[in-house]
Amino acid sequence: MTTRFAVLGAGRIGQVHARAIHAVPGAVLTAVADPFADAAKAVADQYGCDIREIAAIETSEDVDAVVICTPTDTHADLIERFCRAGKAVFCEKPVDLDVARVRECLKVVAATSGQVMVGFNRRFDPDFAALKAAIDAGRIGKVEMVTITSRDPGAPPYDYITRSGGIFRDMTIHDFDIARWLLGEEVDSVMAQGSVLTDPKIAELGDYDSANIILRTASGKQAIITNSRRATYGYDQRIEVLGENGMVSARNHQQNRIEMADAAGFHAAPLLDFFMTRYTAAYAAEIAAFVAALRDGTPMPTTTHDGLKALELAEAALTSAQTQQAVQLTHS
Repeated sequence: MTTRFAVLGAGRIGQVHARAIHAVPGAVLTAVADPFADAAKAVADQYGCDIREIAAIETSEDVDAVVICTPTDTHADLIERFCRAGKAVFCEKPVDLDVARVRECLKVVAATSGQVMVGFNRRFDPDFAALKAAIDAGRIGKVEMVTITSRDPGAPPYDYITRSGGIFRDMTIHDFDIARWLLGEEVDSVMAQGSVLTDPKIAELGDYDSANIILRTASGKQAIITNSRRATYGYDQRIEVLGENGMVSARNHQQNRIEMADAAGFHAAPLLDFFMTRYTAAYAAEIAAFVAALRDGTPMPTTTHDGLKALELAEAALTSAQTQQAVQLTHS
């Protein structure tokens, strides 16, 4: 079985997914759509696919699945549109910035029996996947505490901040998904603190650049997430999980694994400094997992429900940071 793909949006992340599709056995890139002709042409020239309008892709018989890499405010509409067209959908996070809109989208996915995967790529990072496998194998016993450190080398451009939904919906949402995945339980309580420590302009835009969040489940498990938009030493991505019988952790990735020693001490290479470099393998692995689920008829590994739950946590964290109060969540 070959899954024939169209990529909607040929920007930076669209190019990443086009490369992943090209590299995955059983997948072929048939078409690309982008309102910017040069961006679409670059992808088409590199991978030998057609350039088509989204409306044409919707009715194309030689397209089985689409990868949505368009602006966030188009995601929910496109998911619904292509589910109704009977095509499988891989959508970059988030489904939408509004919880109510995501819930409406989920209704359409259910009504059409849509096959939809949401791109929480960090679950597919080889190190994080190995960490989860160790937990599932019982190596540390019952999980008790999860600590996630996620710090960017620098803040995104100001115009991106204004349309991103803020640090909790844009950055921490990945960590919320990882926390749910590792805790193995839904979160009942969220306590968040947010500050602006790196750039006063970010406060003027109504956002934070530094945040700490505590999540608690009904059974008492906790996850602590720390975020910053400024890590001068590189892209800082670490996880530690404490269990009743031990601990498992995933360390940072450096530019190389060489260590030098001299009279001044031990010296190692800098960290990777860009998320696309750090998570190259994860982006490829998630597309491979999507293709495998379609081929084998198995459930999608990350779903629109996961997208909804992560966004609910982001909303709760923002409310908590603004009110300085813990926010309780209910689960339907």
